[in-house]
Formats: sequence, C-alpha cells, structure tokens
Amino acid sequence: MGSGGTRVRGVAARAGGWSARHRWAAVGIWVLFVVLAMGLGSAAGRIDVKDSDQLSGETHTAAKIIEEAGIEEPAGESVLVQARDDRTRATDAGFRSAVTDVVAAVRGTGRVTGVTSPYDTRTISADGRSALVQFDMRGDAETAGDRVEPVLEAVEGVQKEHETLRIEEIGGASMRKTFDDAFGDDFRKAEYSAVPVALGILLIAFGALVAALLPVALAVTAIMATMGLMGVVSHLQPMSDTANSVMLLVGMAVGVDYCLFYLRREREEREAGRDPQTALRIAAATSGRAIVVSGVTVCVAMAGMLFTGLAEFEAMGLASLMVVAVAMVGSVTVLPALLSLLGERVEKGRIPFLRRRRRSGDGGSRIWSAVLRGVLARPVVSVVVAAGALAAIAAPALGMKTQQLTLDQEFGDSLPIVQTYNRVNEAFPGGSEPAEVVVRAKDVTAPEVRSALAAFKDRAISSGASRGPVEIKLHEDRNIALVYVPLVGGSDQDKAGESLRKLREEVRPATLGKVDGVQAPITGQVAGSQDFNDQLIGSVVPVFAFVVVFAFLLMLLSFRSLTVAITSILLNLLSVGAAYGILVAVFQHGWGASLVGAQGVGAIITWLPLFLFVILFGLSMDYHVFVVSRIREARLRGRTTRDAITHGVVTTAGVVTSAAVIMVAVFAIFGTLSMQSMKQMGVGLAAAVLIDATVIRGVLLPAVMALLGERNWYLPKWMHRLPDLTHDESPQEIVAAADADGPGEPVRA
Repeated sequence: MGSGGTRVRGVAARAGGWSARHRWAAVGIWVLFVVLAMGLGSAAGRIDVKDSDQLSGETHTAAKIIEEAGIEEPAGESVLVQARDDRTRATDAGFRSAVTDVVAAVRGTGRVTGVTSPYDTRTISADGRSALVQFDMRGDAETAGDRVEPVLEAVEGVQKEHETLRIEEIGGASMRKTFDDAFGDDFRKAEYSAVPVALGILLIAFGALVAALLPVALAVTAIMATMGLMGVVSHLQPMSDTANSVMLLVGMAVGVDYCLFYLRREREEREAGRDPQTALRIAAATSGRAIVVSGVTVCVAMAGMLFTGLAEFEAMGLASLMVVAVAMVGSVTVLPALLSLLGERVEKGRIPFLRRRRRSGDGGSRIWSAVLRGVLARPVVSVVVAAGALAAIAAPALGMKTQQLTLDQEFGDSLPIVQTYNRVNEAFPGGSEPAEVVVRAKDVTAPEVRSALAAFKDRAISSGASRGPVEIKLHEDRNIALVYVPLVGGSDQDKAGESLRKLREEVRPATLGKVDGVQAPITGQVAGSQDFNDQLIGSVVPVFAFVVVFAFLLMLLSFRSLTVAITSILLNLLSVGAAYGILVAVFQHGWGASLVGAQGVGAIITWLPLFLFVILFGLSMDYHVFVVSRIREARLRGRTTRDAITHGVVTTAGVVTSAAVIMVAVFAIFGTLSMQSMKQMGVGLAAAVLIDATVIRGVLLPAVMALLGERNWYLPKWMHRLPDLTHDESPQEIVAAADADGPGEPVRA
C-alpha cells in the first residue's frame, strides 16, 4: 500500500489544479461545450426508435415484413354497444337503432373509414348482450390520437340518446389520447419537480443558497448538454422519450452526488484550517479521484444495457452513459473553477434557521458515530443481523414473475376507458388484443396459400386457441395476408399465452407451415410481451457478466485490493436482491401496497428487473467508492484499519446521507405516478438507494471490513503486475506539490 512521490499523479487532481489556476477558461469552456452540444443537437434533430426496432423475435419479423411491404396499418377503433340489463339483446329494435346511430355518427365525422356493422361482421357476443361497431381512423396511426376527439364526441352524443344502453369507444387512437391527457402532465410534473426537491434538500444540507445551487447547476447543465448530444448520437443509435426520462433521472442523481462529494470535502478541509487553495487541491485529489472511479464504474454498468439487443434498452443505456460521463467531467473541471472563483462566498445566502450541524470530534456525524461504535463492537452480530435481514427481504424475489402489464394492471380502474377495455374482453375474449399472423408468400392468391389460410382459420378455432371470429385481410398487390385471431384467455396473460403457444407450435406448422416459401410470424400484444420477455431473459447472463466482471476489474485496479473488489460486488448484489424482494412483495403479492398508493397486480413489468440491476449496480458504486476511498486514505495516512473504518464511514456519513435523501426523494416522485410501471420503478429505486446508504454502507460494509482487518488490502503477488490506477495522494503530498507549483492564481476569499 505504498504511495507515489510528491508529484500529484491523479487525473482528477491535475484537472482540478488546472481549472483552479485557469478558472475563467475552465468555466468558459464548459459553457461553450453546453451551448455547442445543445446547438448541434437542435440542428441535427433527434431520431427516435421505430416501433419495429423496439420489438424482438417473431414480433420484430412481422413488423419488418409489414414495413418492407409498405403497408400502413391504420389505428383501429371499436364502439361497444352493450345492454345494461340481462333482458335486452342485440336483436331488439332499440339495440339495432343504437347501432345504426353509432354507424351514422362516426361516419359523419369524416375522420374514419371502413365502418362495419356488427350485424354484417357477426361481432356480437355469445350472450347476445354486446356488439362491436368497428372502423379505422384515417391517416397515420401514430398521430391518430390527435384526430380522434370528434369521433369520441360523436359517440358520446349517441350515448346520451340511448341511456338504457352502454355505448363506449375504445381503440389505439382513443387509448393514446386518454392516456396522454391523463398522464402526460403527470410525467412532466414529476420531471420538473426533481430540481426543486433536490435544491430544497441541499439547502438543508448546506444551509447556504450558493452552496446548494452549485450541485443543481452542475446537474442541470450536464443534462442540457446530454440532451443535445442525444440528438447527434441518435443518427447512429436512435433515442426515445423513455431514454430521455431515464437520462434526466440518472443525470440529476449523479450530477448532484458528484458535486456534493467534492463540495463537502473542500468545505471539510477549510474547516480543518487549510487555506482555500490547498483545500481545493486536496478535494480534487481525493473526492475528485473517487468521482472519476465511480463515474467510470457507473458508465460501465450503463453500457451493460447495450448487450440486450433491444433498441429501447440500448437507447436508455447510451443516454445514461453519456450523462454520467458529462457530469463526471464537469465535476472535476468546471466545479473546481467555480469554487476557486467563489472562495468563501460559496457560504453566501445563509439560511438563518439552518445552522451548521455540530459534528463529532472526527469531523463526522454524531448519529453515525454512535451507530458505528455498536457495529464495530460486535461486527459478527452486525453482519449476521444485517445480512440476514436483507436476505429475508430479498427472499420473495425467488418467485418473481415478469410480464408486460395489461391495461387494467397498468392503470387500475381509475379511467373509464380501462373499464371499457375490461367489458370488451369479458364479452369478446381476446377481441381487443387479437394475435396477428402476418403471412408473406410469393403469390398470396395461389390455391395452396388460400387453402392453408382457410385451414389455419378453421384449426385456430378447433384447437381451442380462439373462439373466433378469425378475420383475414388480403393485400394481393403486396402478396401479404393479415390474419386476426382473438385469443382464448383475453386479458389473462397466462391463458392467452397458452393460446398463442397453440397457434405457433400446433396450428401454424400443420397449415401455413406446410407451404413452401411462406413466412407467417405471429405478432400482437400477447406475442410482443412473450417475445420481449424471452429476449430479456436471454440477455440477462451477458449483461450480468459484463457489468459484474468490469466493475470487479475497475475496483481491483482502483484500490489494488482483491478483497475490496470482491466485497464491493457482493454487497452491491445484496442491495439489488433486497430491492427485487421489495418489488415482488409490494407489487406482485400486494403486501403493504396501499402504503405506496399501489396495488398487487400479480407481476413485475418485464423490463424493470434488468433495468434496475444495471442502474442500481452503477449508482451503488457512488457511495461505495466514496466511503472506501476515505477509508483507504485514512489507512495510508497511518491509521489502523479499525480507526480508518471509523474515520471513513463517519466523515462520509453526512454527504452519503444527503445524497441518498436526494436520490430517494427524486425516485419517490416517480413512485407517486398513476402508472403501475412507473410506481414499480420509483419504489424499487428509492428502496434500493435507502437500503444501500444505510444498512449496506453504515452497517455491513464497516462490519465486514472490521472482521477482515488487514486482509482488506490483500493483493496476491501475481496481481502486482496489474496496472496501478490508485493515484493515492495524502494531504501532505498535495501541500508539498502546491508549494512546488507556486501560488498560481489566488482563490478568492
């Protein structure tokens, strides 16, 4: 565990030193970078992920066939006409009159095409109480939600004239409009409220307006620059609105964290009697180095999403990676320059009723000092209790079930259209979300193809996969046939999945599969969920291996300790496991769901487990690197391992707690949204960060390190040849380097 000579070697230390000496240049370069990035992004425009690229497996193949054929599938809509009592039937005169009025009303808007009567298409329920008037919206399906309002108003008008019947519209366009109206502002409010929430917590943490504004300013400018870069990069890797939201979350979290780590260390050194210039150099060489190690590790974790093979995940991974890299660079360059410019003025704007908290003699938190005394007095008990508790919390994760959430699972019954969705599914099982078979042949009108299509239609019903009606649409000029099959099971994903399996594994091979040159991939909502799930499951091992192996190597090279690297990985995995357990307990089983305004929906949304693993593994490294760096620094300065643990944990407790509170608050905002998937993400992230900052860093880490003693720094001899990325500098060496470099440009007092 040696250190280098008196020359400061770390990249962060050198960058911080240069920025402090050339502060106006550093600030100017940063502002220019942000402006240029935003300008280039605006000029380039953002290319978003296509719907076909978001899919996988047969679903992707089907989308590609339709895209290559140039078939524009319109947004389909249906109007449910349903008796409110058990006596009325679709054959009654009043019912027929209502259907006729619906057909006339929707045609009269001029916004629709292909209006069909249920008496012609036989879309009447088995009990005779319900019927569907079906039609397509004119124009592009993607923007149909913007044009559906007159149609919805026309249907409402018919409902008022026939109050004894239930007349409700549902379809792709109406659902998109309803959800945009109900939840579009929801997302924006959540994103915009992240900044004031973070600022409020920082005001409490620092007690000064200027000091609180710096982390928020760094995070916001990093996010702005990344938004511009996303536009440029999207021409190589398409982006998405989801990637933008994830980037904002991650950018706010790491941007504030990194600045907080740096600012707290600089303030701590000044409180210890260092002059502002030396305090800044020490912060650059210590916290700056921890930021670089943490930032690179987080970037590696985010890069894991690039191995999923799913365009949406690749967009989220690349956007998150970019914002972390930008925030990391800003923290070790422009932040030292700003601190040098501000000097003591960083304490301006003191909040009168928020005085600096009293600290223990070691410069740390009194509360954490008391906790740590108990942990270090009984490390074995602490490890057993803490690890046992986390293992118990993680246990429900063993029964995790993932699936794409259905409409009623995602939104509950808070919206009228969700109730309509349930009524349609009850009356016409699978009718609202039929499987779609995309058939491509050399000649779709050939006798053998027509015969196979007819056989498929008959066998789909006789096999029990569908109760019909099975609809076939021919595009003879494109040699494409589209077959729509309502699945038995309807909104029940398990039963509908079994029906899909019959279609794919039994019906298709016995019919369309026997015709040479015919492609017949099966798509639809149920198929998309299953294919997406299969693709994610297949990518778990490579993503897991990439993230864990590279994080292990980075920790090994950065701390020159095999023990530190292994314990880092194990503790992070335990933290992620506990988060999984909480998710399953709350959202799958419904235990305590009402406490977070949720309900047990029986499943976790498909994309969340892998997303959480990558995000949490990266963000957990923030705290871990920062705490272990302080412990290592204290050990290098001659303290015993036990004293170094106490010093490192206690002195970082305040900043880790503040950073964790900010992250938990920001993530918890998303837990308040109405969508179950967003609740799951917000609660999962908030719970994991809370566990990580308290139980993991405050109890398990010091207890494990206390038990290991000097073995914490164990590195086999054969590993001594590995690259040395430690760049350890003690404050004494930094002071010596400062004296050798000369006074430079003074820091303002």
